[in-house]
Parts: sequence; structure tokens; C-alpha cells
Amino acid sequence: MQAHTHQQEKLHHTLNLGILAHVDAGKTSLTERLLHSAGVIDEIGSVDAGSTQTDSLALERQRGITIKSAVVSFAIDDVTVNLIDTPGHPDFIAEVERVLSVLDGAVLVVSAVEGVQAQTRVLMRTLRRLGIPTLVFVNKVDRRSADPERVLAELARRLTPAVIPMGTVHAPGAHAARYIPYAADDPRFTARLAEVLAERDDELLSAYVEGDAAVLTPGGLRAALADQTRRAQVHPVFFGSAMTGTGLSALTDAVKELLPAAAGAADGPVAGTVFKVERGPSGEKVAYARLFSGTVRVRDRVALPGLDGKVTAVSVFERGAAVRRDAVTAGRIAKLWGLHRVRIGDVLGDPRHVPERHTAAHHFAPPTLETVVAPRCAADRGALHAALTQLAEQDPLIDLRQDPLRQEISVSLYGEVQKEVIEATLADEFGIGVDFRESTTLCVERVVGTGAHVEFIDTDPNPFLATVGLRVDPAPAGTGVEFRLGVELGAMPYAFFKAVEETVKETLAQGLHGWEVSDCVVTMTHSGYWPRQSHAHAVFDKSMSSTAGDFRQLTPLVLMDALRRAGTRVHEPMHRFRLTAPADVFGTLLPALGRLRAVPHAPTAEGSVYIIDGVIPAARVHGLEQALPGLTRGEGELESAFDHYAPVTGTPPARPRTDHNPLDRKEYVQRVTRRTRVG
Repeated sequence: MQAHTHQQEKLHHTLNLGILAHVDAGKTSLTERLLHSAGVIDEIGSVDAGSTQTDSLALERQRGITIKSAVVSFAIDDVTVNLIDTPGHPDFIAEVERVLSVLDGAVLVVSAVEGVQAQTRVLMRTLRRLGIPTLVFVNKVDRRSADPERVLAELARRLTPAVIPMGTVHAPGAHAARYIPYAADDPRFTARLAEVLAERDDELLSAYVEGDAAVLTPGGLRAALADQTRRAQVHPVFFGSAMTGTGLSALTDAVKELLPAAAGAADGPVAGTVFKVERGPSGEKVAYARLFSGTVRVRDRVALPGLDGKVTAVSVFERGAAVRRDAVTAGRIAKLWGLHRVRIGDVLGDPRHVPERHTAAHHFAPPTLETVVAPRCAADRGALHAALTQLAEQDPLIDLRQDPLRQEISVSLYGEVQKEVIEATLADEFGIGVDFRESTTLCVERVVGTGAHVEFIDTDPNPFLATVGLRVDPAPAGTGVEFRLGVELGAMPYAFFKAVEETVKETLAQGLHGWEVSDCVVTMTHSGYWPRQSHAHAVFDKSMSSTAGDFRQLTPLVLMDALRRAGTRVHEPMHRFRLTAPADVFGTLLPALGRLRAVPHAPTAEGSVYIIDGVIPAARVHGLEQALPGLTRGEGELESAFDHYAPVTGTPPARPRTDHNPLDRKEYVQRVTRRTRVG
């Protein structure tokens, strides 16, 4: 039986395909149509009716939006496609981020009516940065106001000029709209194809300039198109309708022909990544993992960061369903049971065999909002923390924080819709009613100079049996926190160095103003300890011996003193916006933007409307959304997405601390030593 399974793996290719889009572009409907065309389902589900395959959560069916990523499988001839439907709403971008780490290729869905939207640009920018081969599908060509040619021009102008239309649409905007693929020898098509491909291929460029027809054959151009698409250099564009099915056969043919199959040796070392964790009916953890190398069998022990786990069951995806199997091989996506301590983002097995782009930590901006969650019934406080801890397993970016002094629980958010979903989930799945405070903006602190501090063992005012010296330096934006050793690694036990490194990163979650400190280098400049001491009868004497706890307790004091000397500046998140409004209201719109601290660029006139691009503080986006209908007679349209962090002018906002406050030495030492004595 095992040999038969391996033989099947050799005969069939696997492609892990993501469907991505701005909300309401029709990607879930497209997924349904693809499954129906492949014979996986007999009837196409409806998003509005809540009967789709991938939107299985009750909340998804009620709202008609995708909240959690879902995996389904279908076959295109000898290619098994594991299709991952992802959320389109920007509040659930964290789900998309995790899926990107397992994809071989993607289909970016764009509406032929709304065209390129804010989330479309965010997604394509990320797909291109990660080098994920991507096809574009312009959906809803049968809808009133559909304009495929306008959208094609938007794709080239606002996403990338490396788009190649593979056909045209007859009667767009009508139910009878039909996709008509270009013939392989259509001279206008081959000329456009040769022009785009030649920009990225010197041999083709030479043939194009010299008019060498022997090289620029339809077959040669198609082969070059496949090669450049698989290398994410160009993006073929298809048109169609998920509702009527037109254009779907051309898209499925392109998925098979133009996107790369999953690579990896089944007999290699085990290596994979976990992109989703859910709880089974009995509360057990179920990990969704993409395997890049090797084979994982039931009862295998699999290495995880800092621990290992025994796999008790395996399911792989076949013809729309997860099917129990004895093993999963390289290239496949599987559900794994038995890994009780697994977390999203964990690498299974040997990380050296996971391609670099599949291990990147963050592709999108972090959440920019925070709110306090309070149970309506005080007796539910403990249950609420347990429930939110479980939700944080499935979405680590909600960044659960508990203030022990105020007994408050905070979570990070991308938007107000996410808040509503958390509230409904807590009520439906855990039976806990909650209220939220008004959302506040999440800022960050950035180091502005260099600062250093050292405290020596057995020297006042240091009450701990450890010597720790740290220097803090600024680092470029987006590089995160880096810990370096400026002392010999053999100067003391490795566990003590590890305790300092881990505590540095934990402590920087709250800087001088209470915000997370990002983008800095922390160097350990001094170290020292007292070796293990015993009395005559070999009884360990803690009062004379250093432990990792001494280093964990001293490090926050040293780090905060170094940080004070370096100085930090609070930065707030800024959104890039695009506002479309009637030209005659432009004069009243500009002062309103100024009051919201928005910085608009010069407007662009398009007929009777103005298009205004600019940046606005994230904290003011909601206010602009609320004011826009009144300012524009209900005709204004706003798109916005996170763009960057900018220094706060004036008095920097502070965030209440939830730690033992190492900025106040007396208070900190009292709390830490009291906790140590109690422990």
C-alpha cells in the first residue's frame, strides 16, 4: 500500500494555489465555480445564501464574507490543486499573511466593476515582493458597469506594467458577456506579448529588434510566457465571470500550464511550515502544514522549535475534502493531529530545507488598533482570558495583553469588523458576553541615539547575582530587534546569555512611553556570574550562586537605563488614501482634510470628479469615513491602507504599562523580589 502511495505521488503534480482579492471581488464565488467545473461539487454554493464550501463558519455564512482561510482540493488532469480561499476584508489580512508562506502560485481576483482597490494594491505589492507567480482574473464582466478595458489600464498603471491580457470580452456589462481568448497567432497579441517578454529576456529582445520570426513563433512565445510567469516576472490577465462560468476554462488551463508545481523530495529530511491552527471537536489542536521536503507518517516524532511532538493522525486534501492517510509527502498540505504545543509559524523538522521566502515573519503591516475587552459578567473574567488565549493560538497578531494592576485584557486589531467578529465568536463558541472600549491607535517607539548601561554583580544598587551591560543602537525601519554579543560566548553558561536575549525582546514590548520598541540593535557589552556554590553537604546555596532568574530580573533595569540614554520617539501609523469626490465639493473637502491632519497631494480630474491621493493618520481614518457622506452628498468614495509610521508631533501619547515597570527601580525591585519569595 505504501509503495502504491509513493507511485501515485510520482505520477501526479501538486500545486498549492491561493485565491486573493479585495473584499467583494468574487473570489469565494470563483472558488465554487472552480470546484464545480472540476466535478468536486454538484451545485454551486452562494455567498449570499451561506452555502459555499470554504465559508464553513456560521459567522462567515451570516455575514457573507471570508474570515478564516480554508483549503479545498481538485484535479486538473494530472495536477492536484490545493486551493486556499483567503479573506478579502483588510481586517483579516493576518490570515492572508500566513497563507502566503505556503503558496506555489496565486490568482489575484479583481472586479470588472470596482477595478483596482486599496487591498488589491497591497496584495499585488506583496506577491511581487515575495516572488509568488500570479495570474490575474478580472471577474464580474457580466455585471452592469463592467469595464474590462478600463480595469486593464488600471492594472498596468496602479499595480504593474508587466500584465499581459490573454483575451478580450464580448458584450461586457451584460449577462451575455463572453470571454474570447486571443488566438496564439493573432498578430496584435503576439506583438504585445513579444514586447513585454522581450523587456526581461535579452535573446527575445534581440530577436524582437531584428524581427527574427524564427524565434518569435507562437510556441516560442508561449514557452517564454510560462517561464517568466513562473519566475513572477509577468502576470497574464484573464477575464470572466464566476457566476456564468465564462473564462473559467482558460483560467484553469493557465493554472496548469503557467504556474509551477510544488517541488520537494519525499525521501529528503522533513521540513515544513505551519500556517493555521484550529481546535477539533474535543478541543485538540489541529495544525495545517505545508511540507517542503520529506515524508511525515502517523506516529512519527516531528521536531518543532525547542521541542518535538508525535503525530497521531494525518489528513490530506483530495477532491474537496480532507481524507485520512498514513502519511503526507513533500509538496502537499496536511492536517496534523498530536502536536499539542504547535504554534502558527512553527517550522516542522529541518528549517534549512524550507525556502527563504516561506519563512519570512511579516509580509503586511501589523495591527494599528488596540481595544480593552471586558466580560459583561465579572465571574467570566477567567474564562474570557482562557478563550482569548485560544483565539490567539489561531491569530497570534491579536497580541493578547493583560494588565495585572487594572485586571484589564487588551487585544490588537486591524479594524472594527474584526472587533465584531471577536465579540460574536466569544458569544457563539464560548458563551461569554463582552463589551469593548473605543479602539485606540497602536503607536511604536523608535530609538533615536545610542545609549549604554552596565550593572555589576555584588555592587550597589544591583540586588541580583549577575553582571549585565547593554548598548542600544537604532536600526533601519522594518529590520526589527537584533540581539548581539559583544562578549565571549564562553564567558558564562549559555543559558544565562539566552535568558538575557529573551528578556531583552520581552522588555522591548513596552518602551519609555509604553509602546513597542521596534528596529534597534541591542549588544551585550558586559557579563558576569557567580558559579554554583554548595555547603559542605553539597546543598545548593542560592544566595551564593547565579541563576538564569538573576539575569532575567536584572536585564529590564539595565535595558531601560540604556534606552533612556539613547532616547526614543513615538511614531504613529499613517494610511495612504485615495478619495474620489464630485469636483464641485473639492473646495469644502480640503479644509475638512486639514482638520483631520491629512496631507493631500495635487488632485487629478477625471470627468466630473476629482481623485485625491494623500496620507492621513490611522487614528483619523474612521473620522473621515464618517464625515465623507455629508461632505460629498453621499457620492464620495474612500480607499485607505497602512503605509508607514511617522513621528508624532507635540506631546507623545503614552500607553499604560502592564509589566513590573523597570522605569521605577524601587517599585520594580519590590515587585520582582516579592514574586520571587512567593515563588
